[in-house]
Amino acid sequence: MNKNNYAILMAGGVGSRFWPVSTQDFPKQFHDMLGTGETLIQKTFSRLSNIIPEENIFILTNERYNDLVFEQLPKVTKRQVVLEPAMRNTAPCILFAALKIQKENPDAVMIVAPSDHWIEDEAAFTENVQQAFNFCASKNALMTLGIKPTFPNTGYGYIEYDKSSNEEIKSVNQFREKPDYDTAKSFLKQGNFLWNAGIFMWSVNSVISAFKNNQPVLFRLFEKGIDVYNTDFEDVFVRDNYGKAENISVDYAIMEKSDNVFVLPATFDWNDLGTWGSLYDKIDAGNNKNAVVNAKVLSKHASGNMVYTEKEKIVVLEDLNDFIIVDKDEVLLIFPKEKEQDIKNLRKSVGDEFGNKHI
Repeated sequence: MNKNNYAILMAGGVGSRFWPVSTQDFPKQFHDMLGTGETLIQKTFSRLSNIIPEENIFILTNERYNDLVFEQLPKVTKRQVVLEPAMRNTAPCILFAALKIQKENPDAVMIVAPSDHWIEDEAAFTENVQQAFNFCASKNALMTLGIKPTFPNTGYGYIEYDKSSNEEIKSVNQFREKPDYDTAKSFLKQGNFLWNAGIFMWSVNSVISAFKNNQPVLFRLFEKGIDVYNTDFEDVFVRDNYGKAENISVDYAIMEKSDNVFVLPATFDWNDLGTWGSLYDKIDAGNNKNAVVNAKVLSKHASGNMVYTEKEKIVVLEDLNDFIIVDKDEVLLIFPKEKEQDIKNLRKSVGDEFGNKHI
């Protein structure tokens, strides 16, 4: 296994659309959302270790999740867990981690991967990542993996690539924001659009150069800490300076501003487990069309429901269709599936009414 291969596993999000299972104190990446016996972060770590030495997988997360990381990934060391003292989106933490890795290994090539994606064909994933690593190791390139769209999804951003190229790896023309339905249909019709999965690959030198050129203020902020990175004095510098960073995504910070961006259309299946509806789509709902995790369901004239409970709980449904039913500790959620995007805001209403311990 190549010692120059590194990974940044992004595990700092709250997963608010998976409330009440995902909460501020215990977000979705630390849950076994599909009832497989492994949490999402454990599954992602295992998948990355097929191509990355385990000691080269860094976990980026908020400092409040430090204990959860070590509980669920007992093999990792303190060196591998990069803690954010403040929420500042993806660009600051990626730059910080890249500078740490570059100091350790200037020849490193790295992947940035969310901790909450579901990928079943791990062999195809490994093959795609290796292909991207080979490309990035020899070129000044910022790369991403794009997902071939299967329907006009309005919940994802899109990547438009150069359709005139016959190469497997395509030059990116532009990133497109989440479209309305008609625009999404036109993207699919044109044939050179991919879903943006938020999976990135590059050499540490290429990505740091991109930050230096496109985000000079952010770069200078973190460059000041070079001397203390990977030492006992790093924590003090980070605590004093991290909160000064701009709250900006890596897409806006460098990907949309750079002219050396490439995409590889992925050959693996992919699911962004972002909502209860996406979980429903991933689970075999059976003949009655009710997707069930952990529960035992008896249903009559009920279909299209997403049911998630504690282990072995019996749930009886009659004349109920297309609802999300989630039983978690003190909270029971029964909510129309078509309104699942509202769950994020519902959390705040519950917190305001009954106290923040429930969100």
